[in-house]
Amino acid sequence: MFSSNDTPAEEFVLADRLGAIINLDDITHIDFLEKTIGKIPETISCRYNPGGLFKISNSIMDNPGDAKYGMTTEQLFEAFRTLKAKGAKEFGIHAFLASNTVTNEYYPTLAKVLFEVAVRLKEETGVHIRFINLSGGIGIPYKPDQEPNDIKVIGEGVRKVYEEILVPAGMGDVAIYTELGRFMLGPYGHLVTRAIHEKHTHKEYIGVDACAANLMRPAIYGAYHHITVMGKEDAPCGHMYDITGSLCENNDKFAVDRMLPQIDIGDLLVIHDTGAHGFSMGYNYNGRLRSAEVLLKEDGSAELIRRAETPMDYFASFDSFPVYEELKKAVDDAAGAVGEEV
Repeated sequence: MFSSNDTPAEEFVLADRLGAIINLDDITHIDFLEKTIGKIPETISCRYNPGGLFKISNSIMDNPGDAKYGMTTEQLFEAFRTLKAKGAKEFGIHAFLASNTVTNEYYPTLAKVLFEVAVRLKEETGVHIRFINLSGGIGIPYKPDQEPNDIKVIGEGVRKVYEEILVPAGMGDVAIYTELGRFMLGPYGHLVTRAIHEKHTHKEYIGVDACAANLMRPAIYGAYHHITVMGKEDAPCGHMYDITGSLCENNDKFAVDRMLPQIDIGDLLVIHDTGAHGFSMGYNYNGRLRSAEVLLKEDGSAELIRRAETPMDYFASFDSFPVYEELKKAVDDAAGAVGEEV
């Protein structure tokens, strides 16, 4: 699947050459795609956004109406008619209506919405719907006291509405796709960082050698990631800290007013559940370099699978090599001054 909401022409070209199923985000992308690759693929997908609030029982899960993604109901039907007229033979529907849900009801509720739309699309446009992509949205328990999702219960809920809605409509051949990146990867990555400074002003701060460039979620969403202070797992959490990075942004904090054991300079802090939105969202703001990645194997051994970035990586696309050489010398001199490799 290739899903993009603001797609440069060259990316559509590459997706087509790779044989990816192109998932159109907007009705205007039909003409754009046709002009770009010279055709409409025989298998095509469209992203759906019903708008409004997405609710489960009486709980508001998210607000699709504010999202930039997907087509309205009317646009979806018009898009399918247009694509069919332009030669498309098999169709898919994609939707992502809520993020990081920790409830077994989300996927079956989303499936019901999409299955009902699929039946209408078949009846009113005559298209053959080959698949429905429920995308992601199944979350993980970032907090230790949260109850995790039960993927078997979720799967049974989707099967139930499939047989209630699609099978009676003669659509029992529709495939179900998922994109459960966070569910599969989130719990299996950790950001390991070291306490290098402490500050006692209006609050108690612990400065670490990682920053939001390594893990954006707390900075941009205020998201909670659990933190373990290594060697102090059983110590009382009697100290309130802000855990901060070094960026010149006040939201560069991994935790705010977090109760933790007493942290001493040199302590290792493990920030949990970074496997899905950690390194993949990294960036070089303030000239920060991306960290190494280490794979912990089942037998307890560890393997370096991605080395840490160096200044040479950062300046590799810089055209003025004399400037780079000066910077490299300054970095090397700094490393020598503290007696370690930088």
